[in-house]
Amino acid sequence: MFIGHFAPAIIAARHKDAPSLPVLFIGAQLVDWAFFGLLLTGAEKMRVTPGISVMNPMDLYHMPYTHSLLGSAVFAILFGGLVSLVSKNRAAGIIAAIVVLSHWFLDLLVHVPDLTLAGSPPKLGLGLWNHPAIEMPLELVLTFGSLWLYAKVAKPKTVPLALLAAILLLLQAINWFGPVEAEVTTGTSLLAFFAYGLVTLAAWWVYRSEGRKQAG
Repeated sequence: MFIGHFAPAIIAARHKDAPSLPVLFIGAQLVDWAFFGLLLTGAEKMRVTPGISVMNPMDLYHMPYTHSLLGSAVFAILFGGLVSLVSKNRAAGIIAAIVVLSHWFLDLLVHVPDLTLAGSPPKLGLGLWNHPAIEMPLELVLTFGSLWLYAKVAKPKTVPLALLAAILLLLQAINWFGPVEAEVTTGTSLLAFFAYGLVTLAAWWVYRSEGRKQAG
């Protein structure tokens, strides 16, 4: 799953005690930010294995720190604690932590078995990447359905919201239909950082334009 990971962040942003939308966007992909960072160091690993799943040729064969349930929970607690400390709002920290942890459970739906509970086998994954007719509409409905619900409450300006939606759709289209790398390189991580950063910047613009702040 790619842009569908932002759905919990977008839904959570509707809550009056939630952190800002860009903070929640960082939380939604925090474990992937960490994964691509650790990939650069060799602490976590992936390789290109065509055919490992119908939709994704990336073999995520060693992710004990970021994509174990235990590891994701640690990231969630740390991020939630930081948000709570900075905002002086315990509810905001709890919301942020839940958004971080949601990443593992959404991955569980789509990944072939490569997730773990605590870094070692058994490896888990329900494998919707092998069922594009289910995974693709699911990802789009989660993302754009949550954007619609968010817009009803937050009332952001149309242009920033439309730009965020367009960026999400474009990145997902590239993920699904773009060229596949022959091997994992430093550029793999840098491209991921660029994509996550671009989406987060767009989310910041949407947050800045929220009409509910002026109404309040």
